[in-house]
Amino acid sequence: MDLELRHLKTIRAIAEEGSLTRAATALGLAQPALSAQLKRIERALGGPLFDRGRHGVRPTALGELVLDRARVLLPGVLELQQDAVRFARAWGGMPRFRLGGTHGPLLGGLIDRVATAHPATPVTTYTRWSVRELADMAAEGRLDFALIGVCGDSRPPLTDRLVWQNVGTDPVFVMLTAEHPLAARRQIELRDLAGENWTDVPGDGCFGDCFAAACIRAGFTPASVYETDSASCVHLAQVGRAVGLCRATFPPTPGLATRPLVGHPLSWRHLIGWHPQSPAAGTAAAVTGYARAAHAEAARRSRSYREWLEAHPDFGTAPAPVAV
Repeated sequence: MDLELRHLKTIRAIAEEGSLTRAATALGLAQPALSAQLKRIERALGGPLFDRGRHGVRPTALGELVLDRARVLLPGVLELQQDAVRFARAWGGMPRFRLGGTHGPLLGGLIDRVATAHPATPVTTYTRWSVRELADMAAEGRLDFALIGVCGDSRPPLTDRLVWQNVGTDPVFVMLTAEHPLAARRQIELRDLAGENWTDVPGDGCFGDCFAAACIRAGFTPASVYETDSASCVHLAQVGRAVGLCRATFPPTPGLATRPLVGHPLSWRHLIGWHPQSPAAGTAAAVTGYARAAHAEAARRSRSYREWLEAHPDFGTAPAPVAV
């Protein structure tokens, strides 16, 4: 016999009532039927769960072990059922999903997962370089979820109005032409790139200042930094015009090598945010899970990042919270 949740409820009821007779009454069963069920459960678990005496029943050592697990599992299953009901009601009431994000691969991965899991729910998107603009739109109810990135330990905007969850934390890598003399290295010292031009996508956070500070610590000032769109950054790196700054999850691209910087002087946190009172808030756990799955897939596609993560387990996709 396979152990089922109803069996755990039976064991809990017997322990709480202290007798088979009272437990049978509480469970709406005849006492002989409960006794027979208990014997089947005990055979499945390998031994007696209760000592029977004139004053009732008392758990054995095996019974205490099973009860300890039941006290964790049963509330967890109840919470799962309640969350599932709330989620189904919330998702069923969503006429569409409005997802906003900065330019990057994670937004595409999130869209794909939402659309696959809920094909009947339309998904609309909005992209901007400005993290603050996306946060404002979520706070004002014009976006359901905002997928953004912040530099290092920087705080996201509007923490007093929005809930933010960590999707993943990545080091900032460099991308350079595959023919670059440093492309053969597994890691590159930032100071070894002192003579290079640089390229990066624009943004309104502190990343530019963080990069400048990292260069100063490495003993140089960048000759020039071209702020442009992602495709232009890739082109400039491919032709050797500049060295690009990129997420570690940057997908493999012909003619390019992506390499980590020694000591990971720059890092990037991916966050997803929503208004706690919005109609979409009930789906936040699922949407956050989709975003984390998209990040994990992007990390798996990058061989250089996979290898780097083996030695740096504090980075990568954020774990799902553990219920306590």
